[in-house]
Amino acid sequence: MNVFAGVRSAAGAEQKDAGSAGGEALLELTPHRMAVCHLVQVFAPPGAQQEGGPATPPFPFESVAHHNRLGLFLFSLTRSCEDFLEPPLEELLRQLKAVDDLVNGWLCEQLTTTLSGLNSPDDLFNFFDKLRGVLASPEGASVEDEFLDPNSQLGVYLRCCILAFNSMTFEGVCHLLSNLVAYCNSAETSYDLAEDEDFNSEMEMSDLMDADIGVRAGVFDKYGQGYATESHMGETSSSFIHAPISLHDFDEANIFKADENPTCLRSRWQLEAYLNQQADILEKDPSSVPLNSFNATMTQLQTLAPELHRVQFLQHLNALSHDDYVAALDNLHRYFDYSAGQGLFSRSLSANQDIIVGKYESALLSLGSLHCYFGHPKKALEAFTEAVRVSQMNNDDSCLAYILGAISNLLSKIGISNTVGIIGSPYSLGNNSGLGTPLSIQQQLLVLLKRSLKRADMLKLTSLLSFDHISLAKFDLKHVQRPLVSFGPNASTKLRTCPADVCKNLRLSSHVLSDFGTGDLSTSHDNGSFSTSWLRNLSAASSSWCSSSAKPRKQIVNDFDNFHFNAQPSPIPTSVLQLAGSAYLMRATAWEHYGSAPMVRMNALVYATCFADAASSPELSLAYVKLIQQLVVFKGYSVAFGALKLAEEKFPSSTNPHIQLLKMQLLHDRALHRGHLRVAQQICDEFGVLSSSVSGVDIELKTEASLRHARTLLAAKQFSQAAVVANSLFSTCYKYNMQVENASVLLLLAEIHKKSDNVVLGLPYALASQSFCKSFNLDLLEASATLTLAELWLALGSSHAKRALSLVYQSLPMILGHGGLELRARAHIVLAKCYLTDPEYSVSEDPCAVLDPLNQAAEDLQVLEYHDMAAEAYYLKAMAYNHLGKEGDREEAAARFKEHVTAVENPHDEEASLAY
Repeated sequence: MNVFAGVRSAAGAEQKDAGSAGGEALLELTPHRMAVCHLVQVFAPPGAQQEGGPATPPFPFESVAHHNRLGLFLFSLTRSCEDFLEPPLEELLRQLKAVDDLVNGWLCEQLTTTLSGLNSPDDLFNFFDKLRGVLASPEGASVEDEFLDPNSQLGVYLRCCILAFNSMTFEGVCHLLSNLVAYCNSAETSYDLAEDEDFNSEMEMSDLMDADIGVRAGVFDKYGQGYATESHMGETSSSFIHAPISLHDFDEANIFKADENPTCLRSRWQLEAYLNQQADILEKDPSSVPLNSFNATMTQLQTLAPELHRVQFLQHLNALSHDDYVAALDNLHRYFDYSAGQGLFSRSLSANQDIIVGKYESALLSLGSLHCYFGHPKKALEAFTEAVRVSQMNNDDSCLAYILGAISNLLSKIGISNTVGIIGSPYSLGNNSGLGTPLSIQQQLLVLLKRSLKRADMLKLTSLLSFDHISLAKFDLKHVQRPLVSFGPNASTKLRTCPADVCKNLRLSSHVLSDFGTGDLSTSHDNGSFSTSWLRNLSAASSSWCSSSAKPRKQIVNDFDNFHFNAQPSPIPTSVLQLAGSAYLMRATAWEHYGSAPMVRMNALVYATCFADAASSPELSLAYVKLIQQLVVFKGYSVAFGALKLAEEKFPSSTNPHIQLLKMQLLHDRALHRGHLRVAQQICDEFGVLSSSVSGVDIELKTEASLRHARTLLAAKQFSQAAVVANSLFSTCYKYNMQVENASVLLLLAEIHKKSDNVVLGLPYALASQSFCKSFNLDLLEASATLTLAELWLALGSSHAKRALSLVYQSLPMILGHGGLELRARAHIVLAKCYLTDPEYSVSEDPCAVLDPLNQAAEDLQVLEYHDMAAEAYYLKAMAYNHLGKEGDREEAAARFKEHVTAVENPHDEEASLAY
């Protein structure tokens, strides 16, 4: 019977290397490791197979399940990465109590008795001599009858500890004895209190918890998530999970003392896992990481373990999250100076590889990403271009693939109107036509994306392949792919985007991730996540007896926390889950463009429900933003602001740009609807502050700010100024080839000319907007443009009422099926105006054709508090009732009309528009 047989660990490989190097100890022997060794001896006592038989667990275990539970506990102790310092005896006893309940504390008592009885070097020698018997086969038994496999996780752990003891000098043994005494004495008082059940009052219980559990929770439960897999540069900045609690707990717990014993550090594998856990915090919740406290923590760790160069890279990420350019650049340089950048990429098997590979090109890629983050597109492209050259020179295909992906990401996110002289020749990125026609930015982007996709597929870089498919889907969503040879009999005349290509790439993005099979990843990505989370839950379970009077602990959002003791961790890395979730976010964005509200809600809900554990804070908040935007469109502001309050509790608007932007959007829209123009202009000014002053950076935010400024001027009836802003915005969008945004700008220009009574000038803009919408398959926006076109025809006179009515009926199916409250109300009003303008229509013959849509419009606009449009609806209702001779209903509609007009012309309590 082999317990945990075949579970190979990194320590096993290290031991082999150590053996070949002369038998050096793999780890420093500490009291905590001795405590674990004793528990392993209890778990697998010498001769247990001979005494009890294969089906009988050794004393004192009551069942095989009870015995296996201790085995899983020991396995987790050797793999967890909760902190880079080992837990004290007090914490170990608290965790052990959950396993020890069935034998009334026998395991805890035996552990403390055994450790306290080790008073001399001879006692230590006898202790480790007994441990050898755990790994030895019983007399007369075959190798298959071993109770503990020496090559298992626990077997390797015992062998490492025995080797460490055999390698110790006499002074080292004495030092270990003194540490053991301090280790035991530190837990005596707290352990006795925890076992004492004679509490005098609930107040004593609360005091105990504050003094005992609260302090330890601050040190060992400071993270709400376990460690996730190490990512590679280019896949994501880091592929990690939630980390909710501030690193101030380090200083508050005083675990960094000047006299801290360096031998209390965990193994190198666990320290690497701990560093990844800190990168998890920086990725998932950077606002919770104070700059100075984190740097002090990393400096202390670097002092204790100077060979851990990734500490400097973590300090670089921390500086990035705090927008400290100088510190970020300095730490990045120091990291590559000390580490040569090894370990960031999967290397290609090139015969010409030498020590240069992975050093310079990796540094250049990181430097380019740094410049891209701080809004220096030219410097970023210069670094990327040099990285491409060095990667090609060193045959570093993997790094080259990531660089191409980074350049594609830069070109898609940062507006660059011309790259000639930056990336090199404008003909160097794939123009094989031989005609000397320079490539546009979009054509260069497409060529780069396809190159990166091809290399990722060839090198089996699955995460990069998935990322490239998502990038191609985004490109297909916003750009019409024109052929390089655009004339001749075989030239394509199709000038429309293809939604099928978008869906195909999004499906392929998820499909390639299916290559991550459970068999391949269960070992390669075994990084301590499950063990860390299991121990945390075990500690929480052991403290459940005092949970009634304790303060509620912060909920842990982690897949592993939902597992029971016999569960298995998910083999899929968090970076892969993030990419899979990004595909759903991209689907939601695509359906926003195409105008399908139910599909937007479905994909956003799938992301928020299924990928919340793996998602970073910005991406998860973006899913919440999409859901709240759907609420305001279909349910009104009261419901949307209620959801926004809940979102702000999870993502404070002061630290999350998506939530802050959504808040300003809702406040601006509501101010315009209420007629509070001064407040609306104030919010427009705040929009301008949010965007960067660097040209080409935050171009989408700048576009929205200009669009809202023009809408505010239009609401204030400053038509000439609104037209100037809109025309300038159109030029900007054309410069950066933002064709989708141009469709909205053209529609706005048509609205400006319509309200300024320049109907004839507005028709070309409406027709152009409609053409753009058809080219990019913007179905809902196309329906809105068709509705504006109908209004323009209607404004030309009653002779065009039939044509306008035909256009309205053409757009109604899309509007009623997917449009929000405002668009539906507007369509109903235009429909009623078409009937009332038509000289062949009589209200007395068919009053429902006018009153039904007007009543529905008034109801929808009441929810939106849209006074201007509601006044128009009630005005038309009063006219209809007047034709019908219903004076009472006419006067009621006229009174409501006056209320809304007064609210627009004489707004009161405008400051209330900023509250919610």
